[in-house]
This record gives sequence, C-alpha cells and structure tokens, in this order.
Amino acid sequence: MALHFFDTNVLLCLIGSDSAKADRAEQLLSNGGVISVQVLNEFASVASRKQRMPWSEIDDALAGFRGLFRVEPLTIEVHERGMALARNHGFAVYDALIVASALAAECDVLYSEGLQDGRRIEGAVTIRNPFRD
Repeated sequence: MALHFFDTNVLLCLIGSDSAKADRAEQLLSNGGVISVQVLNEFASVASRKQRMPWSEIDDALAGFRGLFRVEPLTIEVHERGMALARNHGFAVYDALIVASALAAECDVLYSEGLQDGRRIEGAVTIRNPFRD
C-alpha cells in the first residue's frame, strides 16, 4: 500500500472557500498519511495570518492533524537533503524541504497543488496534484 505525504496547501483547502477542493482534500486526508513539522508550522502561519482563524481553532486543527498523521520531524538530515534538492532540482527552499521530508518518510506519493504534477524525485516519490482533473 502506498504511503502518502501531504503538502500544506492540501490541508489548507479544508479551511478555504472552494468546497470542491475541501471535499477532495477531506477524502484524501481521511485515510491518514504523513506530514512534517514544517507543514504544521505553515498551516498555523497561513491560518492565523491570511485566514484569521482564532488560535483556539488553529490549536484544535493542529491537534487533529497530529492525531491523524505521522509527523516527520525536521532534522539536520532533512535540512541538508532539502538544500541539495533546491540546488540540484531547482525547487524553492521550502518546497525542497517538503520533498526531503517525503523522501525521509519513504513516501510513494507527495500530494501538492503547487509542485509539478507527475514529477518523480530520486526514483522514490511522485508528486501528484490532488485537484487536477
């Protein structure tokens, strides 16, 4: 069975205004998978700053995510691999750290709306846009 990693933008669809994306995200996320500490941090940042969610709701969402997903830590190894991915594959630094976390977690699929759909990284993880028709 494939192990799925979720980028922050998939989790953020749960609190966005696009109900079709929210439904698709909820469907995918309900099966569990892997996220990273970076995903939790980015979710909190966007939810508080852009979505203006109350901190009590953000705390509840983060606790729910931690309960549903395996959370990959940010380690020096993930950092170094991320920097190499940024340098060698042209990823933006924070995107490279997401990919590095998915690789460290040995995921088969990285769901992300913002990365190149279908791209396979290091022969290990394939990026999929969960909202693409």
